[in-house]
Amino acid sequence: MQYLLLIYQNEVEYAKIDPATSQKMMEEYGAFTQSIIQSGNFKAGDRLRPTTTATTVRVRDGKTLTTDGPFAETREQLGGYYLIDAPDLDAALAIAARIPSARLGSIEVRPIWVYD
Repeated sequence: MQYLLLIYQNEVEYAKIDPATSQKMMEEYGAFTQSIIQSGNFKAGDRLRPTTTATTVRVRDGKTLTTDGPFAETREQLGGYYLIDAPDLDAALAIAARIPSARLGSIEVRPIWVYD
């Protein structure tokens, strides 16, 4: 089954991290990504640009409305994702717990809805 691992952390707090700590985390991400590629769990993954670059689109009464920024105000912002293949939720949760940002923010694990 496929799961989407959504990576949330506070952008303001992350910006305060010193360059050496940030570099170490990026190296950890590289190692983590390589490990799930090698294990066969990896399907896709990307880091996202900050929420200041986001635009939200809504259609109401046939009119398209756009708003700068993310959909909702939250303490943590969506910063990236991994799409993985795992045999069950427990395995997906174990993989999510290894994502470096789990120590600073949170990882939302969502099963992918497969249409038959």
